[in-house]
Amino acid sequence: MINELDAVDWSSMSHAYGPADDVPVWLREMVSADSGTRETAFGNFYGAAHHQGDVYPCTVASLPFLFALAEDSTTPDRASVVELLLSIGRAASERDIDVVYFSPDGTESKAHADAVSVMRERADVFVRYAADPDLLVRRPAIEGLGLFLDDADRALEVLRGRLPAEHGTVERLLIVRTTGDLGLRLPAAHAAATAWLDVLAGDMASPPDVRLAALVHRARCTPQGIEGDIVPQAIALLRKATPTPQHAPGGDARGACAGGCACTPASPPPAAQDVPPQIAAAFEDLERHSRVHAPTTSLLSAFHDVLDARVPERTALLTEQLRSSDHATRYDAIRMTQDLIQAWRGDHTDLVLRLAACLLPEDPYTATAAAEALRSLTPVSEPAREALACYVDMHRTVHGLNVWATPQPLLRRAHQEAVLALARLGDLRALPSLLTALDDDADAWRALQVVGQLRAAADELVPRLTRRLADTDLAQEGFGSSAGALVSALAALRDPAAVPTITNAVIGAVRHKNWRTAASALDALASFGAAAAPALEVVRPLADAEDIALRTAATAALWELEGSAETVVPKLHDLLDSYQHDAAAGVLGRIGPPAAMVLPRLRTMLTADYEWIRVHAASALWDIGGEAEAPTVVQTLLGAWEKNEATSNHVLACLNRMGSAAAPALSRVLAELALLRRSGRFRGTADDEELQATCRAVVTRLA
Repeated sequence: MINELDAVDWSSMSHAYGPADDVPVWLREMVSADSGTRETAFGNFYGAAHHQGDVYPCTVASLPFLFALAEDSTTPDRASVVELLLSIGRAASERDIDVVYFSPDGTESKAHADAVSVMRERADVFVRYAADPDLLVRRPAIEGLGLFLDDADRALEVLRGRLPAEHGTVERLLIVRTTGDLGLRLPAAHAAATAWLDVLAGDMASPPDVRLAALVHRARCTPQGIEGDIVPQAIALLRKATPTPQHAPGGDARGACAGGCACTPASPPPAAQDVPPQIAAAFEDLERHSRVHAPTTSLLSAFHDVLDARVPERTALLTEQLRSSDHATRYDAIRMTQDLIQAWRGDHTDLVLRLAACLLPEDPYTATAAAEALRSLTPVSEPAREALACYVDMHRTVHGLNVWATPQPLLRRAHQEAVLALARLGDLRALPSLLTALDDDADAWRALQVVGQLRAAADELVPRLTRRLADTDLAQEGFGSSAGALVSALAALRDPAAVPTITNAVIGAVRHKNWRTAASALDALASFGAAAAPALEVVRPLADAEDIALRTAATAALWELEGSAETVVPKLHDLLDSYQHDAAAGVLGRIGPPAAMVLPRLRTMLTADYEWIRVHAASALWDIGGEAEAPTVVQTLLGAWEKNEATSNHVLACLNRMGSAAAPALSRVLAELALLRRSGRFRGTADDEELQATCRAVVTRLA
């Protein structure tokens, strides 16, 4: 088997380990007797020859070797080999076969088409593997039948034969899903596949999870035929399929995991040395978000995809999932609920309250997920305010005032997420725990994300934040530095008492040539307006700095602190030709008519290819030129909005300022309000809620 690799061209490998023209040693080590060596070898294959799911010529050339390994019953980790084959084939089949892609070295590649061809030539092996004694071999093999076997009748025959032979929920659901996949991929299989799914869905003798899967995948195959009673049917079957809890309701979702799930460890792994806590937490979040606890989760996710814009039906289904007696089903529903609310407009009060009901004291694992979801859904999470406050208060009463820093990892995470969600709502009941974080330096980086929302507590927060900023190493940049978060929080709190410390931060950052931090501190000073005038002596020379971002921030601050248009307008005019054109245009708009000298330059920017340049220029043009520029401004804004909906928040903010002059945009604004799906910057919940509020304000002005 190893000899088959000697003629492989490894030059297309994305991350070569060793000489590119030699067989990588780790590929030979995939058959090592040592399990650790094999695990490393498989990881290296995924990282080099199958990097991020890509398929290269060397990946295709490896396929005969991998098939040989899979065929050999003595191969260690044989199931991992079959899973790797499936991953390569799946990734290749998801690409357009007729498109030519490029390898990392820039050469044309049709490796994806070649990989699909190899997988389909060898599809018979998946028929054999589907009956393998090892269930970890059977699972990828069953999925492979739907992707690679072109004989529709044979594929369906194998799947029909496997269903009564499988007793595990994961395997049964996989067979039904593969039937749907086959019907969608092969027109010749569609009628027979959907007919069998119909039979399974109506077979009272079949297990309820199989009937539910058949119902869902039948709808997936024929979405145009979805009827109004499908969700009630699905809910009834889900209730029958839900396992009886093995311990009291509210227990840890980990205890309810069924076969095939990716369970959470009892406690998080120790953080790597010298890794900023934000980075470690981000990787923990990625791992946590990829976990699946209930075998029906992928099925229900597919059902939500099929239902798509049927938000009331999806809400009813999610309500059932969130109040399920099965902890795993309930846990996995939290992410689905978050996804629906983030994607679709409407009154989601009931779902938010269902999320709040998951804040159970005895189940910190599930409570963490619920609090995290509520935090991400601000301001839609407002109905959960009291539940969050009660949960936080209960923790402090039962577990002590220092619960933010408790050594119990699940409890600590649950409490912190609830505090952050409460603070995002501007609720001062989050303050005691945030003060603990700042005073004890316990995960203070988390607290810094939200303390700016508590402006009413500035008298307690600002002294703590300024002390931290004064002690910060301003030579440090990136995730290792908290300076950016500190100055942003101080700017949000708007207490002029912070001005001297922020000014010193500018001086220190400039001394260390840390331009990014210096620019952030200048932005913070600008937010204080004339109250930061004592910093002018520091700010003024930086308006001529060589670094463009620093110069822009200093010029903006100079205007906000001093208000001298004749000083800053020429500088801002020059900055319109830099990559900081948007920031410069924004300041010019705030200056207004005294910046009239830049009008010719702004008008030329309206012809730029990039819509963001046009939006910022048009906004400034209105703010400076007023009514005379209105027709051109409205036309430009609407054109940019049409091309890129991410500009909508900026566009609408300007239209709102324009008052009656924005009348030609009324129909477009009304059309935006009529949309069901969220839009705006990043399609985020907060951005879209702001977008809708601005739309309503524009409509009111024009009514």
